[in-house]
Amino acid sequence: MSTASEPAPRVRLALPKGRMQDNVVRLLADAGIRLTFDRRGYRPVLSLDGFETKLLKPQNIVEMLHVGSRDLGFAGADWVAEKGAELVELLDTGLDPVRIVAAAPRDFLAGERPVREPFVVATEYERLTASWLARRGYRARVVRSYGATEVFPPEDADCIVDNTATGATLRANGLVIFDELMPSSTRLYAHPRALEDPARRDRIEHFVLLLKSVLAARERVMLELNVGREDLERVVAILPCMREPTIAPLHHEAGYAVKAAVPRARLPELIREIKARGGSDIIVTEINQIVP
Repeated sequence: MSTASEPAPRVRLALPKGRMQDNVVRLLADAGIRLTFDRRGYRPVLSLDGFETKLLKPQNIVEMLHVGSRDLGFAGADWVAEKGAELVELLDTGLDPVRIVAAAPRDFLAGERPVREPFVVATEYERLTASWLARRGYRARVVRSYGATEVFPPEDADCIVDNTATGATLRANGLVIFDELMPSSTRLYAHPRALEDPARRDRIEHFVLLLKSVLAARERVMLELNVGREDLERVVAILPCMREPTIAPLHHEAGYAVKAAVPRARLPELIREIKARGGSDIIVTEINQIVP
């Protein structure tokens, strides 16, 4: 029987090892969450209380979350779909975006060479590929690859299903994308049971809030400027701020200082418009976190 003196259960967090690791660790650092690695580097300690952390490959994170030995973890949406895992998606970080695509040599697509019957698809994504073949009505044999899928055609497969960020590796191997199965990115998932416990849920929600504050800040910059009284409303009218801009009078009634967090992507056009409407002394600074 539990007592009031017993500590709340720790959240068992899985961090991705490999390609995703650097961006996830940087995201945590920007949220003020430090990692201290042990000698072997697989069980880092979080500066955030109440978490027990382990580094795993993203495919294993999905499996461990699915069976419930991990409460929370980062993984690609592609592997969650591939494993058919029943998880709760808490946050799409947008990091490491890729597409799961079908690609083949140009002569295969043009019908310029004999095709195996049924044709052969090489992939690490067996479940996703089988579903795609069924949707398209294709009759094919799926060959499981274990990395370097792009080298299979033309000798060992007619086409492939693989992930790609830019398509450069596919093009380098003479392959042309002819279909897209799904987009993917690094996301934060939870086992449903972890969210049913109030203490763990509270810690998980706080963790998500910290990460969201960093991702929101990466989309915006702090814009500060001065403007005369007669031009104030003309400048404020074009500022895409989060709620309302902060406005303060300048000394000796020389006009106003205006401050607003604006979308980073709109900065070039905003600076032009602000200058055209009488704004001056524009300062742009980075934002570390935005907590709603």
